[in-house]
Amino acid sequence: MQRRSVLVIALALSVPSAFSSAQVGTTATDFDQPGSQPGDLVDPIQHSLSCAACHAGFDEVTEPYERWSGNMMANSTRDPVFHAALAIANQDMTDIGTWCIRCHTPQGFVNGNALPADGSSLTADDYDGINCHTCHRFVDPIADAANPAVDPGIIAALASAPTTPHNAQIIFDPFDRRRGPFDLGPSFFLHDWLESPFHQESLLCASCHEVSNPAYTRNGGPVPAATDTYDLNTANAEHPTHDKLDEFPEQRTYTEWALSDFGAGPVDMGGLFGGNLQLVSSCQDCHMPDVTGGACAPPFSPTIRTDLPQHNMHGANSWVPRAIYSLDQSLALYPASHVNGQPLSVFEAAIDRNISMLERAAQLQLSIVGSDLNVRIVNRTGHKLPTGYPEGRRIWINVQFQDIQGHLIKEYGAYDMGTADLTTIDTKVYEAKIGPDANMAALTGEPAAASFHFAISNKLYLDNRIPPRGFANAAFEANQIQPVGATYADGQYWDDTLFPIPNQAEKALVRIYHQTSSKEYMEFLRDENSTNGAGLIAYNEWVAAGRSAPILMQQDVIPLVDPGVRGALTFSPLGFGQVQALTMDGGTDSAGAPYLVIGSTSGTSPGTHVAGFDLPLNFDGYTRLTLSRATDGLLENGSGLLDAEGRAQASFGVPLDAPLSLIGTEVTHAFLFGKPGQLTFTKPVTVVLEP
Repeated sequence: MQRRSVLVIALALSVPSAFSSAQVGTTATDFDQPGSQPGDLVDPIQHSLSCAACHAGFDEVTEPYERWSGNMMANSTRDPVFHAALAIANQDMTDIGTWCIRCHTPQGFVNGNALPADGSSLTADDYDGINCHTCHRFVDPIADAANPAVDPGIIAALASAPTTPHNAQIIFDPFDRRRGPFDLGPSFFLHDWLESPFHQESLLCASCHEVSNPAYTRNGGPVPAATDTYDLNTANAEHPTHDKLDEFPEQRTYTEWALSDFGAGPVDMGGLFGGNLQLVSSCQDCHMPDVTGGACAPPFSPTIRTDLPQHNMHGANSWVPRAIYSLDQSLALYPASHVNGQPLSVFEAAIDRNISMLERAAQLQLSIVGSDLNVRIVNRTGHKLPTGYPEGRRIWINVQFQDIQGHLIKEYGAYDMGTADLTTIDTKVYEAKIGPDANMAALTGEPAAASFHFAISNKLYLDNRIPPRGFANAAFEANQIQPVGATYADGQYWDDTLFPIPNQAEKALVRIYHQTSSKEYMEFLRDENSTNGAGLIAYNEWVAAGRSAPILMQQDVIPLVDPGVRGALTFSPLGFGQVQALTMDGGTDSAGAPYLVIGSTSGTSPGTHVAGFDLPLNFDGYTRLTLSRATDGLLENGSGLLDAEGRAQASFGVPLDAPLSLIGTEVTHAFLFGKPGQLTFTKPVTVVLEP
């Protein structure tokens, strides 16, 4: 394959858009964060390949390297969506990219390569993502006697020390002392190591999964409230407090977990998550499940553990790992020295693990409430569903009502796989939407509305995502993660949605879908980029990878009539002189049972209680006619016996000389069948009379 210059490709694909928003004149100083700074490390962060000799190539299930190498942690700097979003963020706020880079390549930041803010100074080692040495040199910023004895001195030596992990406020051990949760023993000599309880705490994950824009300061009382606003800080100055509760919340996955039942203590999920663990609590419990095995190759005589963390770090991304492999081949976004180097199978395996996680994240419960289908989604995760990066990420409900033959009658939440268009107006979509408020709109020229311009966003317009178990309104509001545009009661970790059941529906097929990147978001990245070709590259990879095809999380079918009992009509108007077939199928258990067709021209509600039965029709003159003349007139074979398979067919016809006053009349029929004491009415079905 021909190798192409990244610079040439970027220039060639750069298509200036109608971008006209005013750029906010921030500087890199506005995004400075406490923690380790460039020049603080004595030993540099090494490339992950330095670990592969011992931690790869022996057992795909237990070895750390291969599973890590295909996931989004390893490829956080190669992610084309990141590069596309980075370009637009820098267009909106000068030098905000240095803050983005700090999370996507922490080693790139401490190596002094986060400026220019477009990532153009990042090296091959910086493109190694969130690699082995990055995480295994994290230092807990919170004093704990169980932490390594050297930690207080490391923290004291910092020019500015964080009080808690967030916003990539990472403290690195300045020396190459590889930290982990286990005691490797006094005879271990292959590399320096320190036992670190911090590496089994969710707080470590908050370092990059708790994100607040430091360019804004909260304007409100001492405790955050839903009515708070967020004002742009004085230019070229650090945030006055660096407290996440004083900044605009962009992602709060850690806080969602911390305020859930999982954060309060272990939860028994019946083995759904955790591998060997029955009870799960921390992020690591679910995203790095415990397995049995050793962490290094057999020649090094590894300790065999039953609590070995599997380095999955699986989440919800269903297409970008595939794009990473594609970009490794094309070199359209980065040079050959920056490639991951793994085969496609490693990336596809990572996607499969993400899909498995999505399939376990929700439970689907269906029920009939009156004349509606109720779809309940239960959140089985330790955070909101969905969580994390809000742009383009969503879950929705798809409902297909079908007749007896399985023909589609009505669909809600339809998705076109060819165009990636989702019909949102008739279903529920779970997502978060942020955007600029009136002040930022006036400053930038962008509308005061939900927007993908996350850098200039300082208002939460929607957050109807399903909270985790243990949800409490007051606590979530006090931590800036309250629902917006939705209402959840304290303790509620599910959501109900009602869909009206069409008269002709015999069953409903319900599916819950997750999508990583919506069409609207990817088109935004493509069209709003006036800087380089990163948006077009990301869009083209999205198309090639299947347009972020929705992932089926859960599905179920619910019958809308009694099991084995079906009454069906073709859903079409009935003209004068035409005959409509009425099909009955009671199942073989009803073979030979008597049946009766009953009709009404006045609808189904409230129905009629007669002779101890609840008739699903309003009793009127036509009802009397069907009862007294069930075998002639408008109805043919309106009564009789079911055949050996429990079936029968009647017909309903309108004479050509029928009164014109009948035009527009809705005629509803139901079947009554069964043995004495076991009579059953089918679901009523309606047809409209036309001339």
